Amino acid sequence: MGRIQVVMYREEDGSVPFLDWFDDLPEKAQDKCRVRLERLAALGHELRRPEADYLRDNIYELRVRLRNANYRMLYFFHGRAMAVLSHGVVKEHRVPPNEIDRAADRKRQFDRDPTRHTFAED
Repeated sequence: MGRIQVVMYREEDGSVPFLDWFDDLPEKAQDKCRVRLERLAALGHELRRPEADYLRDNIYELRVRLRNANYRMLYFFHGRAMAVLSHGVVKEHRVPPNEIDRAADRKRQFDRDPTRHTFAED
């Protein structure tokens, strides 16, 4: 499998939940997250633990640990060639079920209208 396109989910109001979360992270955490995002772009469906993991309901997580913090970027696939970043969380023991539900809801909305819900950086 070759490179895949990584885009961000955009809400109806134009906001981008992933960027809202990401922009508030410490710089070192942002750097480590960017490395994971590059790995996702390079490996797509082939990316596995410890870098990524399947949660449930076709929702996956990119995993980053920095000091005592566990950063998780929730995403889903759209077809074989696109991964969509829903949002991010800082977790303690596991990703809260309501966060997975939120990502699954965004996946349903995205699947109905990908153009409306796609934000891709230039």
